[in-house]
Amino acid sequence: MYQKIPESITVTEAIKKMEHYCAYQERCHKDINDKLYTMKLIPEAKEKIILHLLEHNFLNEERFAKSFARGKFRIKKWGKQRIVRELKFRQISEYCIKSALKEIPENEYLSIFHELAEKKFASISETDMYKKRKKLIDYLLYRGWENQLVFEKAKDLSE
Repeated sequence: MYQKIPESITVTEAIKKMEHYCAYQERCHKDINDKLYTMKLIPEAKEKIILHLLEHNFLNEERFAKSFARGKFRIKKWGKQRIVRELKFRQISEYCIKSALKEIPENEYLSIFHELAEKKFASISETDMYKKRKKLIDYLLYRGWENQLVFEKAKDLSE
């Protein structure tokens, strides 16, 4: 059979696609670079597209970080450590990470932590208190909650 020749895409078409990609949901530079890589564009074209996205405010790393932190905290109930780890994985700057963490009110942070810990503790069917406590601690640490908060709460709940 015939070998399919990969279709080339013009810079204008790529810009339109990337505008739509960014408008659909907040994106970081890493997301954009990964997407542009799949389009197999030359480096000059990639730079031109990224510059266009930045100039027209389709791409804003601080806005992405804030949105990411709010969403992961409120929807997935992640702790600050997990949020920071995920933002670093996406190569977000320290400044943007600090700015993003300010989006999470301390009182709401603690109330969600306590609510999550109590709900999880009640749902663990383990009879051995030591194992039950360990499961709770592992769960909360995986979710990115701070060690001192987790261990204090586990101690309180298992007494």
